[in-house]
Amino acid sequence: MALKVALITPTGRGSRAGNRATATRWVGLLRALGCQVKVAGSQEDMAQCRIAGRPPDLVMALHAWRSHAAILACRRAFPDCSLVVVLTGTDVYRFQHSHPEVFHESLAAADVLVGLHDCLAEDLPSRFLPRLQVVHQSALPLPPRAPRPGRRHLDVLVAGHLREEKDPLRAARAVRELPADSRLRVIQLGGTLDDAWADAARDEMAVNPRYRWLGDLPRWRVRQWMARARLMAISSRMEGGANVVSEACVAGLPVLASDIPGNRGLLGNDYAGYFSVADTAALRDLLRRTEVEPAFLGTLRRQVLARAPQFRPEAERYGLARVIAACGLTP
Repeated sequence: MALKVALITPTGRGSRAGNRATATRWVGLLRALGCQVKVAGSQEDMAQCRIAGRPPDLVMALHAWRSHAAILACRRAFPDCSLVVVLTGTDVYRFQHSHPEVFHESLAAADVLVGLHDCLAEDLPSRFLPRLQVVHQSALPLPPRAPRPGRRHLDVLVAGHLREEKDPLRAARAVRELPADSRLRVIQLGGTLDDAWADAARDEMAVNPRYRWLGDLPRWRVRQWMARARLMAISSRMEGGANVVSEACVAGLPVLASDIPGNRGLLGNDYAGYFSVADTAALRDLLRRTEVEPAFLGTLRRQVLARAPQFRPEAERYGLARVIAACGLTP
């Protein structure tokens, strides 16, 4: 009989937020493993988690803090069910410190914890490490007929919602004072969670001819821009293992990334394209170096391509199979 899996996510249907994208992708991968899967919101009654009228064999809850109430409700409603809690960047790097009781209660309730990058163990209490499994988020290659980079501009892609932890305008500020002969331009994709960030992006466009904010685009448009870009900038202050890094690696798109555990845990400690968090000048220097030193850009491209195999769908599917096995279950 197929393993029944309830997947709890705090983000609603139709959202392009990272948690929803992860849940949507995992539905397909878990079904490929032979599981029956149902997605539920973190605010739903646990009765909604029943599958074909029966309790789930396994509950996987994304986000220890936002799904805290659902995690505890699951333990009460399905005491014999295995429970997996998936840790995000804001979980580990924000709510662990601002709401430690809630965070640790969610972790204590779990049979298995899932992290999305290799450096997560640096920031978790040691008592939880024996339960930790790492699953890298996967990405598909760009289609063979994807657009090619243009010649007029050297586009730097920034992809993700505009919110404080992403430090979203850092790349835009970094290209303000480039020499007049530079062809670098920042293309920013992603929606905003409040009007303040939208206003900030529009204000930046008004004074910065090297910056364009295109808003929240569908997935296929994002992939088109990945094909057109020469490199990607990820300036986040905190990340739990951003899927956009996986996508860049699989696409062979060089990355300039803030030096934080969530990026090092995907790109490796020896990656050549790191800059200090919020360091505009350091990012500007790296951007200019990619433009004037083709060998440096080539080094970054070789490094991301070397990481690409761990971000293939089959690797992520195998990772989920390991998580299920760690719960003492089989699909």
